[in-house]
Amino acid sequence: MNTSAATRRRFLQQCSAAGAALGFPTIIPSSALGKDGAVAPSNRTTLALIGCGGRGTDVVKNFLQDERVQVMAVCDVERESDRYNKGIIKKAHTLGREPARRLVDTTYDTKGCAVHEDFREVLARADVDAVQIATPDHWHALQAVAAARAKKHIYCEKPLSLTIGQGRFMSDVVRKSGVVWQTGSQQRSDIHFRMACEYVRNGKLGKLKQIRVGLASDNRDNNGCAAQIEPTAAPEGLNYDFWLGPAPEAPFCPARLHSNWRWFYDYSGGNITDFGAHHLDIVQWALGMDESGPEEFFDLKATWPAPGGIYTTPPTFSFAYRYGDDTTVRVADKQDFGSGISFEGENGSVLCTRGKLEIKPVELRKPLAEGDVRLYESKDHFRNFIDAIRDGAKPAAPIEYAHRSITIAHLANIGLRLHRDKLRWDPKTEQIIDDAEASAMLTRPMRGPWKLA
Repeated sequence: MNTSAATRRRFLQQCSAAGAALGFPTIIPSSALGKDGAVAPSNRTTLALIGCGGRGTDVVKNFLQDERVQVMAVCDVERESDRYNKGIIKKAHTLGREPARRLVDTTYDTKGCAVHEDFREVLARADVDAVQIATPDHWHALQAVAAARAKKHIYCEKPLSLTIGQGRFMSDVVRKSGVVWQTGSQQRSDIHFRMACEYVRNGKLGKLKQIRVGLASDNRDNNGCAAQIEPTAAPEGLNYDFWLGPAPEAPFCPARLHSNWRWFYDYSGGNITDFGAHHLDIVQWALGMDESGPEEFFDLKATWPAPGGIYTTPPTFSFAYRYGDDTTVRVADKQDFGSGISFEGENGSVLCTRGKLEIKPVELRKPLAEGDVRLYESKDHFRNFIDAIRDGAKPAAPIEYAHRSITIAHLANIGLRLHRDKLRWDPKTEQIIDDAEASAMLTRPMRGPWKLA
């Protein structure tokens, strides 16, 4: 038995003994008896959820269905949005730590899930092997670094970081800690995107003429409250100051939270980082640039929110970037194929979107031959993370890959916000060339007492 399992078994034994001494009934799931091929609790990978919003809840459902996993705790700064935010956060009826706890307990048919408001309490638990981080982007660096130093394995949602400096720091800490990291870039476990990348890697398209990436526009009203921008008291059950954390102080209003936080540059980078984290990552994979990146950004254009609004990311945008071998990528909120990636070469093209792979002309639609490049294959992004923890397998989306991919999105945002015609980047030193004002945006200050060190 490994050290973690032994510690967990002692913990469970102590809990059982304490319960018996107090006269509490001891509830033992049938899986503890090892029936029907189930994994006994003492041999499961224990997991805690940090961030119980829509995405966090969706992802944890996958881990709840993995017989090798036991979800031990949930953590969020909001208690329960449907009970305390009626009429304020219209579409948030399933969000918060209490709904997440009920989901876990209902799935396991028990009442064993712990609840926390402060993520540091979760990281202090000896009975937790791994954490799933699904908080807004401005919290990722602090929580991920603390988790790695606490020797917890980490599944963290994309976008990886709020800044390039944060991403570099996070990757270095995770590498030194030796914990397993999986980024929520699940397109790396999608057969359509993998096949598209293999076609490019094997030169099936001939010399690439260009790559086009389509992203959706920003500032969609995800929580139904975009018009509610007047400051008001935070609802009962929400620790709003803790939600802000390292971000600048700002008054609460319903338009600010629950998915719409993506349209605030203080918390995220708009859809350039949100969905760019997916599609730009696939471009990196296809070009074999997982630990490098482009060298120049140009044709940077954007529209900005009208005066009097609250959102600060561009509703529409376009930009291009170029690698050292002159491969050019053009990104826009509107492409004729919608959201996706089009690899266009002298012999044909490959278009990949979620659930679709389109290869033209039909003569190119041939299986890979023996000896062709084969890329890392993962069929389930969530089980792949647990595989890596339990069996030492390489995860599909390591943190360094995520850092390099989101760096592209961050650089585009920097160029757009500064209205630059061009921006030059050195992927080896990870520095912007000859632009002090842009270089200053590689990091951002954190509101006290929070700091990344």
